[in-house]
Amino acid sequence: MTSELTATLAEAKAGAARQARTTAPTAGVPSAPPLPAELEALLRGLRLPHIRRHAPEVLATAKAQRWDPAEVLKALLVEEAAGRARSALATRRAAAAFPTGKTFDAWQAQASSVPAPTQQALRTLEWIGRRENLVVCGPSGTGKTFLLEALGQQAVEQGLKVAWFTLEQLGVLVGRHRADDSVSKAIGRVLRADLVVVDDIGLLPVAQDAAEGLYRLVDAAYEKRSVAVSSNLHPAACDELMPKTLATATVDRLLHHAHVCQTTGDSVRLTQALAGKGVQPLT
Repeated sequence: MTSELTATLAEAKAGAARQARTTAPTAGVPSAPPLPAELEALLRGLRLPHIRRHAPEVLATAKAQRWDPAEVLKALLVEEAAGRARSALATRRAAAAFPTGKTFDAWQAQASSVPAPTQQALRTLEWIGRRENLVVCGPSGTGKTFLLEALGQQAVEQGLKVAWFTLEQLGVLVGRHRADDSVSKAIGRVLRADLVVVDDIGLLPVAQDAAEGLYRLVDAAYEKRSVAVSSNLHPAACDELMPKTLATATVDRLLHHAHVCQTTGDSVRLTQALAGKGVQPLT
């Protein structure tokens, strides 16, 4: 959903809410009767489930409060648009396959070693529109995955498509499609997303299929889609994990249009554990 449509929907929703508040049914108004079968069937056939769900209540209120017909129509269309927006968001979120569901609601900006201006710039998501990449590297427990997931969640909420992978999952994808020589097609389907995230590079040596998958993804996305990766190692050290030739080609394409953020400090998880905040106290 575009920002213009989102703003229009929000304005219409607010208007409908004001109308409902100022003309709310008084006590004693009978409960909304069900829609006539013919109208129910028509709405079902036209695939207007949200109008069908809310129409009885809207029509009953409109009749009791003598709404203008245009207000009735607007209220029904607002419900349909809002319902479709909610459904589309749920679909994008499920398709992204985020690991934990963390968002910026729980993010503590002041606790991150990423400079505040950089955080703010990343949260605009303008870099995704420019098809730029993001590399977040640093020690374990310094918020790399949290930051990428929160950015991904925000992208989904703004109508963008996100795909989340670990390096091992990329390897499985390559292995599954190697038999029928459809790896390129599989990578192409992944790149229907506006942002592809590859999490936790550098914890383990990279298997051949995973190294190939990362290269193929970065190469196919080059200047066409945004790729965000988190790594315990700086990308320049990728040849410690995968064949040097493949690492050089991957890093060259990944970093050409990339923002590189290096996190520092102690592990947040370890700090919380040592302070007794990692578990609920025993009773």
